[in-house]
Amino acid sequence: MDSKLLRRTLLIVTGLFLQNGVNAQMYVSPNSYVFANNEVVFIKQQLELNAANSNFYLRKDAQLVQGSTSSGANKGLGSLSVFQEGTTNNFQFNYWCSPVGGGDVTAGNAAFGITQLKDIVDLTNSNNSTPLAMNNYDGTASPFAIAPYWIFKLTASSGYSDWVSVGTTSAINAGEGFTMKGTSGTNLTTVNGIENNPGSKQRYDFRGKPNDGTISIPVAVEQFTLTGNPYPSAIDLSAFLTDATNCTGIAYFWEQDKTVDTHYIAEYKGGYGAFSPISRLGSGIYVPATFYSYDGSGNEGGETGTGGAYERRFSPVGQGFMIDGLVNGTVEMKNSYRVFVKEAPLNYSQFERNTSSNKTKTISAYLSDIPSVSGFDYKTVSTVPTPQIRLNTLLNNQGIRQIVLAFAPEATDGVDRAMDAISSSDDSPADVYFVIDDDEYLINTVSFDMDKKIPIGFKNTNQANFKITVKEMLNITAANSVYLHDKATDLYHDIKNDFYDLTLPGGVNNTQFEITFKNNSTLGVEDAAHQSFVVYQDNTTKKLTISNPLLLDLATCNLYDVAGKLIFNKKDLGSNSSYTFSTSGLSDGIYIVKIATKDKIEVGQKIIIRR
Repeated sequence: MDSKLLRRTLLIVTGLFLQNGVNAQMYVSPNSYVFANNEVVFIKQQLELNAANSNFYLRKDAQLVQGSTSSGANKGLGSLSVFQEGTTNNFQFNYWCSPVGGGDVTAGNAAFGITQLKDIVDLTNSNNSTPLAMNNYDGTASPFAIAPYWIFKLTASSGYSDWVSVGTTSAINAGEGFTMKGTSGTNLTTVNGIENNPGSKQRYDFRGKPNDGTISIPVAVEQFTLTGNPYPSAIDLSAFLTDATNCTGIAYFWEQDKTVDTHYIAEYKGGYGAFSPISRLGSGIYVPATFYSYDGSGNEGGETGTGGAYERRFSPVGQGFMIDGLVNGTVEMKNSYRVFVKEAPLNYSQFERNTSSNKTKTISAYLSDIPSVSGFDYKTVSTVPTPQIRLNTLLNNQGIRQIVLAFAPEATDGVDRAMDAISSSDDSPADVYFVIDDDEYLINTVSFDMDKKIPIGFKNTNQANFKITVKEMLNITAANSVYLHDKATDLYHDIKNDFYDLTLPGGVNNTQFEITFKNNSTLGVEDAAHQSFVVYQDNTTKKLTISNPLLLDLATCNLYDVAGKLIFNKKDLGSNSSYTFSTSGLSDGIYIVKIATKDKIEVGQKIIIRR
């Protein structure tokens, strides 16, 4: 394993001094530096950056990987420098976890503070930031200034968990995540082809003693802890989550509506997406956040939108995320989770950048060889999506809640750690979820059975409307149909080809509805009508054609997007044998055609529009 890593290693070294009598495996002497460009540097044991002017530069996706199995042993007053870009302006949060701490002659990891974030000048030089006063809420890109008012951490211990204001203090321990808003304006200084801030995307220079070794992270039962990747290299998030048995094995990522520029919490729109590893032999499943509004106390209000789809299997440098405790204790971040993976969607590693969740276009069915400390054979990891059905529900014609039904042979119908993802939205006014052991889950992983019935729940403070449909089915051929079964009426609603529109009174309904793969009702008039209609989208002529061979009298023909939002409405169509509608002005995507006859028979069919 070591030789494999070292074969991939490139060091550009000036003044690197290795001497007898020095305990560190790599010792950088005063007035010396190590410069690594676009490569991995592997050190089996500890690093000493001896003096304040002993430096280690990681540039252009270069990463430092260390292999010690003990607690951190790096020491010295010098600094490792690594760049990372945020994705927000001065009004929205990123969740971070620093790869470095303060310089210290004592061996071990040290606390981090935002004064260690620098303004990049060129490849090796950076200027100190200017922390603003606590009553100044807006950081700036030029001159570079950070607003410490927004620096918080969330730590858990037995019986206590709360957001802690950090500000300008160096009080963020290794393995602790922290919140920080971005900066306003632009900074067009360009290094390695990337601007410091082209607008709403501030790049930071993290400088300090690199974190290393085993890091203990406190967790508490049913409480969230903000943590993240604490190293100057990528980590295998799936490996960490499957090993960390004192937490649920699910990581939660904050996303915020970047079109909303405000510091007032009552105007925030955001939420948490959830990542489930499912297995170390796959790429995992990520469910995008549902954006909620908030009141002045931080309680969730109405649904306002949805977040993006991101690749989360490997966490890049600086990435922060939440974990949920199962017991009062600790989980451990270890060097064995460190890997050399460059940040990119195709590498299953993203800080935050949109990409489709559909992996069918992946060239290889397995990951390529990945240098790692553990020696795990990543060529055995499948890039084919975990078999899954993604359900989208439009809540009160506002935000979309996506939930995922996944399939794995080893899964049970109960709660499976590191597979099933519990919802983080306890107090939302309207929501939909899978019901497992009387609790609410965004991801439900089960073994597939054609006769299986999956409980699905709805809750709403007041009367609410839900439009539910199958967004996509990935890597699953055993199920040809998906139904929402209403046990109260014993009706089966096709949600694979259509959406089901239901309005429920205020309350919690965890027993009336279930997902099935069979329609156990007797074939009736509506089913015969459904089979008679032919719905066809011609993307060459940009026209939608509906064939009506039974000459049924049509009351309406509506077109919806896959979220259930109405695109157009045609009324009183009569009993023609066919109808044609233009789709030339519509963007690419999946749409739902919904036909209703004068006899109140409704038929739905999905189409795909491509320009």
